[in-house]
Amino acid sequence: MVHRMSRRRFAHSTGLAALGLTTTAATWDVHGQAPTSGESVPDWLPSQDPAMVKEMVTVSHFDLNRVRTLVEHHPALANAAMDWGFGDWEDALGAAAHTGRREIANILIEHGARISIFSAAMLGQLDVVKAFVTARPGIQRTMGPHGITLLSHAKAGGPDAAPVLQFLESIGDADPRPTTAPLDTADRDAIVGRYAFGPGARDAFEIDVDKDQLGIVRPGATRRLLMHTGALVFFPSGVPSVRIAFAREAGKVTQLTMADPEVVLTARRA
Repeated sequence: MVHRMSRRRFAHSTGLAALGLTTTAATWDVHGQAPTSGESVPDWLPSQDPAMVKEMVTVSHFDLNRVRTLVEHHPALANAAMDWGFGDWEDALGAAAHTGRREIANILIEHGARISIFSAAMLGQLDVVKAFVTARPGIQRTMGPHGITLLSHAKAGGPDAAPVLQFLESIGDADPRPTTAPLDTADRDAIVGRYAFGPGARDAFEIDVDKDQLGIVRPGATRRLLMHTGALVFFPSGVPSVRIAFAREAGKVTQLTMADPEVVLTARRA
């Protein structure tokens, strides 16, 4: 039998009353609305709401007002992070950093976002960037979210980050690019299609072309660009350690194999 207690009894039994929380205390969502009476507890607790995390990282690219609203209601969202696919992690501050959104970055930092060499480069914090390089020589080669280089973050900072840009250009290796190979149109088009690895609606990857760029997406997930390394082997944008290879049978592309670095799955063309 499940025994339910009143909100007042719960507050006192857990010591919440001692913290100044009265019986009117409630959990509020980002829109300032209290949960409906009898609402079930979501599966994602005690983690943050994945939808809110995704929104936080997304709007940190461009929407100052929404970012302010989110962190004022939920300060912990200042450190929200998303895996956009295959380990391409991006946090809210990282989003602001590579898009040059100084005001957004500052609001996030004010609410507890953890600074990085990428945010420092965009904000023009030369001493911070130099300290990183001194502490870990070669760190300038580290890629940011989506494979965006440290030099690109400094460029995104505009005139205020010019000293950082000059410093990075002087030491070199701050703008490395993964090796890619050209892909002719016939091979590109031969890859396009649905590759299934199970019977479910989401048990497949779609390979498509948008704006002349090959991409991969699982239904309900985020589309990732595919970068060709040669012989119909690709890596998803931002994660050059992952390999996605296509195989031919009787002249037709029939199979997709994903490795990270071991083989994760093999999918057959539908």
